[in-house]
Amino acid sequence: MIAPAPIDAVLAELVEEFDLLGDWESRIEYVIELGKELNPLPETDRIDPNKVPGCAAQVWLAIRRDGPRLSFLADSDSALSKGNIALLLRLYSGREPDEILSFDARAALDRLGLPQALTRQRANGLNAMVGRIREAALAVEAG
Repeated sequence: MIAPAPIDAVLAELVEEFDLLGDWESRIEYVIELGKELNPLPETDRIDPNKVPGCAAQVWLAIRRDGPRLSFLADSDSALSKGNIALLLRLYSGREPDEILSFDARAALDRLGLPQALTRQRANGLNAMVGRIREAALAVEAG
């Protein structure tokens, strides 16, 4: 697996993209478009252990290890949730656990203005997705 660009560089790209969009409606539409670009999740990964609890919609997050790096596959039955997880995968997939754990996702999402554009339930789901990614990184670090 080729190492992705540094996570701060990916965040800077996203911030720039979001700034160009301007209003919240355009940003939400963009997030939904990100979800449409996700690779299909294999049926074998659509299992209960891969479901992310706390989301308004069904969200599946499958974790793969490639040497020291973690990659993620995901899907949702909601266009917005699928977009949210696609955005998180852009930030987190292909990274080593220490990089995932040292990244302040809440500050990053606030920089994008995403939590403020979502309903409380959707924002909680977004936090649950980040939590699941962090749990996977913690599990790998713990051995």
